[in-house]
Amino acid sequence: MAERLPVSILTGFLGSGKTTLLSRMLASPRLGETAVIVNEIGEVGIDHHLLRRVDERTVLLASGCVCCTLRGDLSEELLDLLSRRTRGEIPRFRRVMVETTGLADPAPILSTLVSEPVVQHHFERGPVITTVDALNGTRQLDRQPESLKQAAAADRLVITKGDLADREVVRALKERLGTLNPAASVMEASFGDVDPFQLIRRAEHVRPVQSAGSLVISAHDVHALTLTFDEELDWTAFGIWLTMLLQARGEDLLRVKGLLNVGGPGPLVLDGVQHVVHPPTHLDEWPDGDRRSRIVFIGRGIERDAVEASLLAFNHVAG
Repeated sequence: MAERLPVSILTGFLGSGKTTLLSRMLASPRLGETAVIVNEIGEVGIDHHLLRRVDERTVLLASGCVCCTLRGDLSEELLDLLSRRTRGEIPRFRRVMVETTGLADPAPILSTLVSEPVVQHHFERGPVITTVDALNGTRQLDRQPESLKQAAAADRLVITKGDLADREVVRALKERLGTLNPAASVMEASFGDVDPFQLIRRAEHVRPVQSAGSLVISAHDVHALTLTFDEELDWTAFGIWLTMLLQARGEDLLRVKGLLNVGGPGPLVLDGVQHVVHPPTHLDEWPDGDRRSRIVFIGRGIERDAVEASLLAFNHVAG
């Protein structure tokens, strides 16, 4: 294949509205040529969009999408979809969406996309889309570790049921999500009403951060730490340093994402969830006039001074 197919992940805690969002997305003709992998087809309210059933686990939707049940290993399901497409058993598709269960940690799914060579040859990581219930999201972030992991892993945070909640509650939740995961965009969607392409477009850039050299924001025992560096970073030294950090603090580090100035015309894009770090990509140009390296860490007990000092020490030694 000339081009790898992007795999987007739709996650969110129990009852957060991801099924409603997925149903609306699949009903959009703009999202045709999409293969969707869900845990149980019966959980997705798509009956009124149903075109025909291909077999016991696959249905075709009027929009042109293919919807399959995940029965076992995700890598096997992805490769089976590809094989069935090649044989002409299902329509061609240009992208894949995976809906997780409400208690899922997205990290193992992301690991599948980068750790298995055959899967990596045909597929690439798309954005992680996390739904957060406006009515219950704050309580879930406080009490449910799965909810925190889902929010930390997100590239897009979608607040649902905002029409049922007080506007001050929605505002506070949006602010909290923005500080918990500064690398993600935060948007609202009532009844799944959101532009699907806005959700699935490639997530490359880190959102603008405060101009201060570093910032720590607390969300109970989980912190978002943002570091910026004016000087050029040595990529080899940074890679060694990040590997050591993950080995030492991998269980505590939920997310790392950044744009790194390593001397090229554009930045190097860094993206990792827990122990999983995706292969870095180089952009042809910077998204704005700010050419500083910007790195966001989300985790427990990550101390700003220690992280900043150790990274600078590695970079100076390499330089």
